[in-house]
Amino acid sequence: MGLLDKVERGIEKAVRGVFSTGSKAQVEPVEIASRLRREVDHKALTVAAGRTLVPNVFDVQLSDDDFGRAQEWGTPLAEELCDVVINHVRSQGYTLQGPVRISFHRAAELRAGDFEIASSTEKSQGSAPAQSRPNVPAAPSRQPVRLQPVLDIDGQRYSLNAPSIVLGRSSEADILIEDTGVSRRHLEIRTENGVTSAVDLGSTNGSYVNGQKVSGSTELTDGSTITMGRTKIIFRLLPANQGGHA
Repeated sequence: MGLLDKVERGIEKAVRGVFSTGSKAQVEPVEIASRLRREVDHKALTVAAGRTLVPNVFDVQLSDDDFGRAQEWGTPLAEELCDVVINHVRSQGYTLQGPVRISFHRAAELRAGDFEIASSTEKSQGSAPAQSRPNVPAAPSRQPVRLQPVLDIDGQRYSLNAPSIVLGRSSEADILIEDTGVSRRHLEIRTENGVTSAVDLGSTNGSYVNGQKVSGSTELTDGSTITMGRTKIIFRLLPANQGGHA
């Protein structure tokens, strides 16, 4: 499974404002993310032992209404979906021939809520465009390692791939914490400009980082221990290809 399975609700929340107006029959970002992973798996081609090629260029065809909403969100949505593909490629050990690119096009024949994805493989030639995602080799490379912030909770690992992740006892929280000492919306994890912080959301019992009560915002570093009720959470910074598993 891909690395974003446990935080896809965070992606959906980040763009809900764009995709939640109008008819109920509409495309949700989490549906596109899921279909992209399936497209990668279905088009995977094993060419040698330990080397499986997959598409890197994706054309998402949307109805008139859904295309309008995708245009409103623009590049941030495309970048989030590129990360979905890249992390899935890493988790499955696939190989890309070039940068991952995702574009949206209008397909007048599609009804609201329906969409199609066409994919292809394009080799990188020269420098990659500024807005393209880098090539992701299956084998280790000498490029600088990108660190992925993750949370370890009761033996499960959650990748923090959205700028805001809410933890709490509510089913609407991005990460559900089943602990009676935890408030419905207890703690927010914010990531901005490479810095991740813990923000208490006015919880009843408070939040603690390394034993110190969170007042306002507390920056997290690799190995920080977050305590909520009886739940202990470890914040880690891991190489992106080890980012998160259920």
